[in-house]
Amino acid sequence: MSTNNITIIDGGMGRELAKRGAPFRQPEWSALAMIEAPEIVRDVHRAFIQSGAAVITTNSYALVPFHIGDERFANQAQELAASAGEMARAAVEMEGGTTKVAGSIPPLFGSYRADLFDAEHVEDIATPLIKGLSAHVDFWLAETQSLIAESVAVRKLLDTLDTDNKPLWVSFTLEDSEHLDVPRLRSGETVQEAVATLANLNIEAILFNCCQPEVIDQALDVAQSTLQDKNAMHIKLGAYANAFPPQPKDATANDGLDEVRDDLTPPAYLVWAQKWQTQGASLIGGCCGIGPEHIEALSQHFTSTLTTGTSTK
Repeated sequence: MSTNNITIIDGGMGRELAKRGAPFRQPEWSALAMIEAPEIVRDVHRAFIQSGAAVITTNSYALVPFHIGDERFANQAQELAASAGEMARAAVEMEGGTTKVAGSIPPLFGSYRADLFDAEHVEDIATPLIKGLSAHVDFWLAETQSLIAESVAVRKLLDTLDTDNKPLWVSFTLEDSEHLDVPRLRSGETVQEAVATLANLNIEAILFNCCQPEVIDQALDVAQSTLQDKNAMHIKLGAYANAFPPQPKDATANDGLDEVRDDLTPPAYLVWAQKWQTQGASLIGGCCGIGPEHIEALSQHFTSTLTTGTSTK
C-alpha cells in the first residue's frame, strides 16, 4: 500500500518459490517456476499483495540466456516474459486490482557481473522481455544494475520499443564487501556518477537493491544531494536490500541460494526502512531473503504512522 508518502514494494521471489515447493535449481533459478509452475509464481505475488505491497515485480529476472540458455531464450523468452506479466496481473486482479505491476528488466548478463556487459547484445536480450511484458505492466524496473552503461542502454531501448512511454525506475546494486570512502556500484563507479547520469534521462525513480542495508543509507545521502545539485528532485528515491552477508568481489549471485542473515528479522529490517525514509526514500521493499513477513511489518508500521498522524521523520 502507499502510506505516509511511502510506497511499499514486494520482497524477494526466489526463496518464496522454494518455500512453496516450486521447481528450483541452477542455472534456471526462479525462471524454472515460470517454465513449469507459473501458478506458484502467481501465488507468491498474492502473498506479497496480502502483506501490503503496493507494487509487485514480475518474475522475469532470470529469463535471460545466463540462466535459461541461448536456445531456450531464442525460442521462448518473449512467451515466458508474457507469462510472467500475466501471472503478476492475475494476482493483482485476484486481490482487488489496485496493486501496480513493475516489469522487471534484469541485469542482462548476470547479477553483479559488470565485467560481462556487452553493449552490442543489450537489444537482443532486452527486446523479447520488453515485448512480452509490455501489455501487462504499469511501469518498468531495471533492477540490480551493476554499472551505469547498462541502465542508460535500457533507457534508450525503451524509448524505441515502448510506445506507451511507461515510467522507468532504475535500481543499482552496491559494492558491500568492504568499507568504502564513498558508495560505489559493483562496477566501481560511484553512486554520485550514476545518479548524476540518470538525472539527465527520463527516469521516474532511482533505487538501490540486492546489497546489504548497511551500505544503502550512505548511497541515499549521496543520491539526495546529487539530485538537489542537478535540480532533479522530481526523481523519487527508493531501497530494497537483500538479507545476504557481505558478498565478495568475485561473487556471482547466480551459483546457488546464498546463506541468509539471522539478524534481519522483520522488526530489524523495519528499523532500516525507517532510516531510509528519513533520508528521502519513498519507495521501500525487499530483495533476496526478504519475505512477506518483512513486507507486512513495513506496511503495518507505515499504515500506523499515517493513521495516528505520527511522523517517522
